[in-house]
Amino acid sequence: MLIRDNQILSVQVQRETDHAVGNIYVGKVQNISENIGAAFVDLGGDYLTFLPLTEAKHAFITNRRPDDRLKAGDELLVQLVKEPMKTKLAGVTTRLSLPGQYAVVGMRPVSEKESRVQVSSKLSVKQQEHFRCLEALQAIVEKHSLIVRTNAATLSEETPLLTEAENLSQALTHLLEIAPTRTCYSCLYRSKPDYAAFVENAYRDEYDEVITDLREVYDALADLCREADIPLRFYEDSLLPLYKLYAVDSRMQELLARKVWLKSGGYLVIEPTEALISIDVNTGKCESGRDKDETFLRINREAAEMIALHLRARNLSGIILVDFINMKSKANETALLEYMRDLLKKDPIPAKALDMTRLGLMELTRKKIAPSLAEQLR
Repeated sequence: MLIRDNQILSVQVQRETDHAVGNIYVGKVQNISENIGAAFVDLGGDYLTFLPLTEAKHAFITNRRPDDRLKAGDELLVQLVKEPMKTKLAGVTTRLSLPGQYAVVGMRPVSEKESRVQVSSKLSVKQQEHFRCLEALQAIVEKHSLIVRTNAATLSEETPLLTEAENLSQALTHLLEIAPTRTCYSCLYRSKPDYAAFVENAYRDEYDEVITDLREVYDALADLCREADIPLRFYEDSLLPLYKLYAVDSRMQELLARKVWLKSGGYLVIEPTEALISIDVNTGKCESGRDKDETFLRINREAAEMIALHLRARNLSGIILVDFINMKSKANETALLEYMRDLLKKDPIPAKALDMTRLGLMELTRKKIAPSLAEQLR
């Protein structure tokens, strides 16, 4: 759980599963469906996954020489990228990658003869140019793809980034070398525990320290936090458990509630459905002043801040329609849309405010990476 300014920014539920997102396997193609453009890949134990056929040309096939077509019976390297959701199978990719705190190193697509260092768009233009010009990173992209993550901006010097990128590159090279010698359904790489990935993926400037009261979690995070210079504290107080100190139970109830109150007295109603997520903004107990439009803009801006917060904390994704309080001023409506866009830029997961519909609803989208918090808890 990531908490800042007494608010939950993000939550990750630790799941016990043999097939975790990020794991890399030698899978077997069970069958191919040309009409939906997909191959169904078994990871063992009848754990069937979905692979888009557009990725077939990137496949690292271990039991025969690759050609232009993927065939039933092929054994290939795949990485889990999406958990199974409702009626949908888990998703896999042939574009393998190994993530770190500052960099991600992956297989370079076969069609890509030349590569360059890719840098997070959330870094400044000056930082992007700096990282692209580092010779040590240029050497890595001669054989692998490389992405410099947003957290690299927090580094006072480049050594941690360069060391991590080189280690990831060596690990990926080794994995590809041993793959042909491994039996089908072998797991060649296991992703870090959810809590470790959670710490690694969080923006470093969003928190001051990591606190846990579980010894096994503390031990597992010790090396990561030491290398990344992140303060790690083991909490010990039998009279006041950690979950009570941070009111975890009540905070989680707030994140699962249908109604969310605003400080102004207004409130949101968040309704997830099969097709989309609807959010209704209401004035509630807020008394309007002499200038109703300015009052409504103030409430709408506060609602926008809370919506951006809850989209991330609840891990809501897909199409989101927001019914803000109607305002007469088109200038205020445009200002609200731009404010929402700025708020969503801070989300680590791609999210956008697209436009206002003809009915006056604001249309948002957020990329689906994992099940929502409610689905994870179920």
